Amino acid sequence: MCSVVRAAFLCSQFSRKATSLFSPHLRKMVHYQTEPRGRANSPDYRIYFRSSDGACISPFHDIPLYAADQQEGDVPPKKIKTNEIATKEPLNPIKQDVKKGKLRYVANIFPHKGYIWNYGALPQTWEDPSHTDEETKCCGDNDPIDVCEIGSKVCATGQVIQVKVLGILALIDEGETDWKVIAINIEDPDASSLNSIEDVRKIKPGHLEATVDWFKKYKVPDGKPENRFAFNGQFKDKDFAIEVIKATHIFWKALVMRKKMKGEEIICQNSSLCDSPFRCSDAEARAVLQAAAEYGEPLPVSSEVDKWHFVTK
Repeated sequence: MCSVVRAAFLCSQFSRKATSLFSPHLRKMVHYQTEPRGRANSPDYRIYFRSSDGACISPFHDIPLYAADQQEGDVPPKKIKTNEIATKEPLNPIKQDVKKGKLRYVANIFPHKGYIWNYGALPQTWEDPSHTDEETKCCGDNDPIDVCEIGSKVCATGQVIQVKVLGILALIDEGETDWKVIAINIEDPDASSLNSIEDVRKIKPGHLEATVDWFKKYKVPDGKPENRFAFNGQFKDKDFAIEVIKATHIFWKALVMRKKMKGEEIICQNSSLCDSPFRCSDAEARAVLQAAAEYGEPLPVSSEVDKWHFVTK
């Protein structure tokens, strides 16, 4: 195995800084296009994805996890949008998270202002809610694995980059295992110097402690208790992180190979996984985008609009 795994990172949120399924021959990292639909800062806003040739794809299922050269194994606004991959919608677009019918925002947690990294996820991974992790003793959170990219470059929502895996933190969120991979953009000026979690401690002192503090307290303004962590909040090293990523990739493979979906389960519609029963045609994928609201289309009169919807970045 290569000493450092390079994986695809899908940025689903703004930060503080304003293959075929089973083939060993992994595709070269390509450029992806995003296509907004609906009205920004509203419940119907979505960001869909297209491949470099214009085909409609799922960012969850169609973007390869591993890069081609690897082996598998200014002051922010007062409230920051929190986005997520819509795992239970066709083609899994990015949408703004909603809690109890309201658009969700992340509060400033002193001394932090909004997100303190580029925050997103690794495609083709899944934290299985039916699996109890041997280390954390908690089940998965039913989402792709999260990534905190600690580089200096701002990522746009929906941007896909390659990252170098450095370590991992095990957040226990409302009784579920919610892994947080620590990674660095391979094009970041510090990337060549950062190859382990200990390198992060040396080159970016205080950054890991701030990460634990952020995840511990970010739900407190909503009236919830502080989050807790497995391993007493200690970061596990790169090798441990790689094993977690590999395991969640295996869980994802099983997910997309099921014969059918039940009720409100994750939507596995995809455009590229030849052996998956949920593979769709180009026409079917295009129909999903065509059915979505046009970009900038006004909200229905009955829709509630929070005053923070119009805070400028």
